[in-house]
Amino acid sequence: MTLQLRTETDTLGTVTVPATAYYGAQTTRAINNFPISGQPISRFPDLIKSLAYIKWSAAKVNMRLGLLDRKKGEIICQVCDEIIKGDHLDQFPIDLIQGGAGTSTNMNMNEVIANRGLEIMGEKRGQYQALHPNDDVNMSQSTNDVYPTAVRLAILFTHERLVKSISVLCARFKEKGVEFKDIKKVGRTQLQDAVPMTLGEEFQAFASTLEQDISLIKQAVLLVQKVNLGGTAIGTGINAKPEYQKSIVEELSEATGLSLEQTPDKIAASWDMGAFVSISGALKRTAINLSKICNDLRLLSSGPRGGLHEINLPAMQPGSSIMPGKINPVIPEVANQTAFLVMGNDQIITLAAEAGQLQLNAMEPIIAFKILESMEFMSNAIHILAEKCVAGITANKNICLEFLESSTAMVTAMSQQIGYEKAAQLAKEIIQNDLSFSEALKKHKEINAEKFI
Repeated sequence: MTLQLRTETDTLGTVTVPATAYYGAQTTRAINNFPISGQPISRFPDLIKSLAYIKWSAAKVNMRLGLLDRKKGEIICQVCDEIIKGDHLDQFPIDLIQGGAGTSTNMNMNEVIANRGLEIMGEKRGQYQALHPNDDVNMSQSTNDVYPTAVRLAILFTHERLVKSISVLCARFKEKGVEFKDIKKVGRTQLQDAVPMTLGEEFQAFASTLEQDISLIKQAVLLVQKVNLGGTAIGTGINAKPEYQKSIVEELSEATGLSLEQTPDKIAASWDMGAFVSISGALKRTAINLSKICNDLRLLSSGPRGGLHEINLPAMQPGSSIMPGKINPVIPEVANQTAFLVMGNDQIITLAAEAGQLQLNAMEPIIAFKILESMEFMSNAIHILAEKCVAGITANKNICLEFLESSTAMVTAMSQQIGYEKAAQLAKEIIQNDLSFSEALKKHKEINAEKFI
């Protein structure tokens, strides 16, 4: 079947567009210009929803100020409602990695709203005299205040799922902390026997660390509640009425239910990527801690005969095509790899944030892509770690106790009572004579063994 086309005209000339597409000439040019990642902007529905909220709010304010014809404004709002609901996602095909500081993304939204609006009005797509993507849908706006604001909204929407995922993982670790509270084991530093602890304390510490990460993510996300909407091109508010500039953020805040503020310096906000750097830094910290915890889970479960084998991870799948019976810690491994990706994304965001020039940072599309990707991937990885791994962990109590009894860890616990030198001598005897702690104590009648066994 032959693809039906229509012809549209922009400032560079004529462009052929799929006849059934709601997007238009500029979107089509962007599709052809940026075949980079194969990841369309529709991959992040929260970003599309955020753009629609901005267009909806702008139309409301422009109508209220008498700048936008009411019929046009109501049609724009109707289409935005459809997009916010999740309709028309397939009409946003532009690659997430794009030149132009997000102009292609903004125009993709403008064109979809205009052409869907024309359809509702009984007009043909591309006949923009009745409803124009720039003059009507983009009224009082610039990509340079719309796109950064949309990215901020998307982060505010997306981070809620991430925080929920981490909270569930914390709860699972706390449950295990209670379950394992009476299981004594060796605490290790630098992979060497150190001092006694309980397995419950070890798991509770995992939860405590991740709770700190939640707090820092929430704190960093507060930075994106300040938006530069109303600043238009470089923050001066050119082509936007003062009344519009004063009321647009309040309108958007009411529409989204988010606590938004207009940044006090919109010129600075047009190029300053500091909020994104802070959020990415908080995500990186979480990824680092997550990866370290996964390293511990893999090490503690190593074996089953030649490793520590203090805990058992749920068996998820056969582990080898050549070694029968081998089971690998695949869930912590995939969480490790996800954490590596988040750490790498942080470096990309750092470089992109530094690469701005003068009144704008044109690299914001890659910043948006990588922050949203980090949040999405980490939410997914943490969810499966909590439910497919941590929730099913069991302890090998006897092995934990055997390691403790055969180690020098208990010696440290008694060093204050018997003195450092005598404790060091006792530790040496345990190692050289291959004794258990209890056996070594029995050789020292001067020590009250009942206090330590």
